[in-house]
Amino acid sequence: MEEIADQTFFRYCVLTLIFIGPPTAIALKFLQAPYGKHNRSGWGPTISPPIAWFVMESPTLWLTLLLFPFGRHSLNPKSLLLFSLYLLHYFHRTIIYPLRLHRSSSSSAKSGFPVSVAAMAFTFNLLNAYVQARWVSHYKNDYEDGQWFWWKFIIGTAVFIAGMWINITSDRTLVRLKKENQGGYVVPRGGWFELVSCPNYFGEVLEWLGWSVMTWSFAGIGFFLYTCSNLIPRARASHKWYMDKFKDEYPKTRKAVIPFLY
Repeated sequence: MEEIADQTFFRYCVLTLIFIGPPTAIALKFLQAPYGKHNRSGWGPTISPPIAWFVMESPTLWLTLLLFPFGRHSLNPKSLLLFSLYLLHYFHRTIIYPLRLHRSSSSSAKSGFPVSVAAMAFTFNLLNAYVQARWVSHYKNDYEDGQWFWWKFIIGTAVFIAGMWINITSDRTLVRLKKENQGGYVVPRGGWFELVSCPNYFGEVLEWLGWSVMTWSFAGIGFFLYTCSNLIPRARASHKWYMDKFKDEYPKTRKAVIPFLY
């Protein structure tokens, strides 16, 4: 009975992860989360961005470490190898990225991040960390499926690593530019910024596309679709913000998030 209850709860969580994507995308067409270049008042109390990023991303680490050992595949080398990539991304996002913001002297790194937005992100990460950790450590059943597992893992890992590199290097460029301009904004140039306004978001979309291939699951697909629902509308809004702010100075050939397409 306990196992059946756990399976039922897990399925409901996966369905929730899948179905929150469309309303999120619709909402973000009209209203952007008020942080970064979209920062504005009226969203309640704020905290510093480094603390906000650390707190709201933290469930991806501590909840995973609490749940993973109880999975029936928790000691399977393939399971551990697969989930190490997820943890690699979130170690950077939870620890390294906030430290980089903290060390930056830019005013944007010290301005307020709404507690309400951080709380919503924290809640999502609770849901997603549970779904991904339980799938990989307990419910995934094809670890013994020889070549098929390795083909999915190799292809998915290649996409994931490429996306993570684009994401990290683009974020590093943005933090550096804000520091050099004392929190102000300039037109980003070089690398993937020559193709899209938000290569950091493009990189993250690629990461979770790779993850969905690696896991080959509704859990992974749900995360990928939610990432698209969350980041693509924000990238489009940021693209418009750049074009409005810099007008004739901003390159007209740049797309918002997907090179040559969108």
